Amino acid sequence: MVLNYIFIGFFVIAFVVALVRTIGYFFRDQLEAIGLVFDESDLYVFRDMVQSTFDMADTSIAIVLTLIGVMTFWLGLLRVGEKAGVIAWLSKKIEPFFIRLFPEIPRNHNAHGAIMMNFAANMLGLDNAATPFGIKAMEQLQDANTNKKTASNAQIMFLVLNTSGLTLIPVSVMALRAAEGASTPTDVFLPILLATYFATISGLIFVSIRQRINLFNKTMLLVLGGLTVFVLALVTWLTQMPDNFAEKFSVVSGNMILFCVIVGFILLALKRKVDVYQTFIDGAKEGFNVGVKIIPYLVGMLISIAVFRASGTLDWIIGGIEFIVSGLGFNTDFVGALPTAVMKPLSGSGARAMMVETMSNYGSDSFQGFLSGVFQGSTETTFYTIAVYYGAINVTRTRYTATAGLFADFMGIVAAIIIAYIFW
Repeated sequence: MVLNYIFIGFFVIAFVVALVRTIGYFFRDQLEAIGLVFDESDLYVFRDMVQSTFDMADTSIAIVLTLIGVMTFWLGLLRVGEKAGVIAWLSKKIEPFFIRLFPEIPRNHNAHGAIMMNFAANMLGLDNAATPFGIKAMEQLQDANTNKKTASNAQIMFLVLNTSGLTLIPVSVMALRAAEGASTPTDVFLPILLATYFATISGLIFVSIRQRINLFNKTMLLVLGGLTVFVLALVTWLTQMPDNFAEKFSVVSGNMILFCVIVGFILLALKRKVDVYQTFIDGAKEGFNVGVKIIPYLVGMLISIAVFRASGTLDWIIGGIEFIVSGLGFNTDFVGALPTAVMKPLSGSGARAMMVETMSNYGSDSFQGFLSGVFQGSTETTFYTIAVYYGAINVTRTRYTATAGLFADFMGIVAAIIIAYIFW
């Protein structure tokens, strides 16, 4: 139901803004006298919005084709891991924590292993691997869902933690900063780690309150405390290393771990006398079917976002924030980086483009360029993830998933701004 309102809202708001811009163009001479400026871009806004639907339709299919290939491989490999007994072993190890975080999921459930694989891939910045694991986890959580059209508590918790996306080392952001000529591309590492950690904890607390999950029992405190210590230890170690070490460490360690998982699954399956290739093919077929199934959900959401963006609504939002912040007498330097923050929950590629545009306009070593990189790494593509993950299992009533996900995004944005001012 929430996605229904969001979908309608994007189109209706885009239409109203575009109508105001079009009318404003015809009365531009009178409106200029009171400080409102309209030009030819306002006259052709409806053309741009319609064109955006065609452009995004092409982009959506390109994304789906890539996703189908990725899904086919990783779900095939995941099936091998299941036959090898790895997923069951992993589920058993993390069960004491997950039975408290996902109390409605039975003990020894396969979803625990897929959830853990998804979290690990996200932390390492391995998005291509994270999505198949995440969709597999949602399918397995759906098995325990008594109302197949409505999101369960466990699915909401998993998806919010997924969209808040704790990232240990943001490889893509550092690579983009290096490409734009930043003097120290890795300077965003620590701020992003801290901001995304606050976003994840905020999302966890929000959903735990709604679901009445006790975060103060011994197991929860031990795991969350251990994670905090690990994050601080990693930060301390990497900040003492030479420049660019964090980026190299991430590229080498992340991909090495991923390939070790691939080889480990295969060798363990071989040890158990599993027909590895046929097992892989069986899982891969499932990946292809899932990829095809999500096409309508993905195309619909991405096109509505594209229309919303083409209408100029985002520019008006940013302008309104700058006006309010300036009127309150606060520093407005952060506003120049806000397009990345506002776009990220809507579109990952759009936010990436906004980040590059900000660095081009202000400089990669400017405060705005620095903060846009922190925004890019500290929040997640919430609407994209909701559309893909729920679309894969045909859940239509998502309850408060979007609200919780956006709350985590908002807290990540606030944390990013505060941290950027501290570091800068």
